[in-house]
Amino acid sequence: MSDTQLTVTLSGGDVEDARAVVRALEGAFGAPDQRPSEEHATVRVATFTGEGTGDAGEADAGSLSAPVTVTVQGTPEAVRRASDTLTRSFTARDEGVVSGDQEQERQLLLQP
Repeated sequence: MSDTQLTVTLSGGDVEDARAVVRALEGAFGAPDQRPSEEHATVRVATFTGEGTGDAGEADAGSLSAPVTVTVQGTPEAVRRASDTLTRSFTARDEGVVSGDQEQERQLLLQP
C-alpha cells in the first residue's frame, strides 16, 4: 500500500539501541522520515511513510545493550509488518495491542 504510515516510539536503552530497532524496520518500510537522534532523550521517535520491500526477513540490526520498549502505531497491516519484523530481529515479548477504527497500536518489549 502506498500510504503506509508507521510511528515508532522507543523508551529504554540508548540512542544506539533505538537506531538498531529502526535499522531492523528499514527493510519492511524503507528509510524513515524521522530518525531517533537525541543522545540524552528518554523517549525517541521514528516515523516511516514510504514503502520498503514488503515483509523483510530477519534484519542484521545489531544487538541491544538494554531492554527497549517499542510502541508501533499505524494501519493494522503496518503494525503487523512492524511487529513481525521486530520479533524476527530481536527477542521480543508482546505487551498488548489496542485497535481503533482505522489504526492499531502494539507494544513490544525487546530484550538484549
